[in-house]
Amino acid sequence: MIRPKMLVTGLFATLLFAATSMAQELPPNEVSVQGTGFFTKDSDNNGVIQHTTDSGGILVSYRNRFSRLFGADLSYGYTRNTQLNFTAAGGARVQADVHQTTAALVAHTPGRVFGFRPFALAGAGALTFNPTNNFGGAFIGADTQAKAAFVYGGGADYDINDHFALRLEYRGLLYKRPDFGLTGLNSDALTHTAQPSAGFVFRF
Repeated sequence: MIRPKMLVTGLFATLLFAATSMAQELPPNEVSVQGTGFFTKDSDNNGVIQHTTDSGGILVSYRNRFSRLFGADLSYGYTRNTQLNFTAAGGARVQADVHQTTAALVAHTPGRVFGFRPFALAGAGALTFNPTNNFGGAFIGADTQAKAAFVYGGGADYDINDHFALRLEYRGLLYKRPDFGLTGLNSDALTHTAQPSAGFVFRF
C-alpha cells in the first residue's frame, strides 16, 4: 500500500525533476528587445531643484544562463529627455540623449511558475547624458557626462516556445544627478529612475 506521505514526496520530486529538465533544455543564450518608460524622481539639494521629463525608449539585452538558477545580463538602453534645473540664479533646460549600459547578475527559477519564468537582477553600470544642443533644450557650456548607476529589478518571461518568449520587466536605477560639467547645476543629489518595459525574447 502506497502511503500518502510517500505519494506527496514522489509527486514533488517528479515536478522538481520536470522543472529542472525544462530549464536545462532551454538554450543558454538569449537576446531581448523591449520598449521602456523612463520616469525620474524630482530632487532638491544644494539649492538646486531638478526635474526630468518622462520619456520612452528602448532596451536591448543579452543574457547567458550559466546555471540552473543564475545567469549574467548585459544591457544597453536609450532614451531622450530634458533635465530642468532651477537655481537661485535662474534656470537651465538641457535636452539630452541618455545612453544606459549595465551588467547584472540574474537569479531565476529553474522552471515555470503559473506559466511564467520569474527572475530578479542586480548590478551596476553607467548613464551617459549627451546634450542634443537642439533649440529650446540647449544651455551654453553643457557637456557630455557619465554617471555611475546601481541597477536592480525583476520580471517574468512567458514562453511562446523554447526559442521565443514575451517579457515584462521593471528596472530601478540609482545615480547622482548630472550637472553637465556646470558648477551652478551641481546639486550632488541622488535620484531614482523607474524603468518599466515589455518586449520579446529570442533564445539560442
